[in-house]
Amino acid sequence: MSLRIDLDAKGRIGPGKIALLESIQACGSISAAGRAMNMSYKRAWDLVDEINRICRQAAVARQTGGKNGGGAVLTPFGISLVARYRKIERDAASAARKDLEALRNDIKHAKRSAER
Repeated sequence: MSLRIDLDAKGRIGPGKIALLESIQACGSISAAGRAMNMSYKRAWDLVDEINRICRQAAVARQTGGKNGGGAVLTPFGISLVARYRKIERDAASAARKDLEALRNDIKHAKRSAER
């Protein structure tokens, strides 16, 4: 099951954006997160900008360069956004578990019947 949350007509948060935020948190930079996801730096930056615009606050904060260069971290809001999304995702999967299982069984049985 994949979950996408439509926050407004043009603003959606889904598994790709959440995975990017998680990758930024793990990698410590937007460029490294993009590389880890086989995504261009520009695409990763565009998605971060889109997340910040949709949410009307920063989910990612850039850190200025130093000895090892700059980086990026999730803001407290960004951390909360990821946690809330993952909780909503778990809750939705739990609520739909029986119906999803029944659907998978129906498909499995139909496939077996078609193979005969």
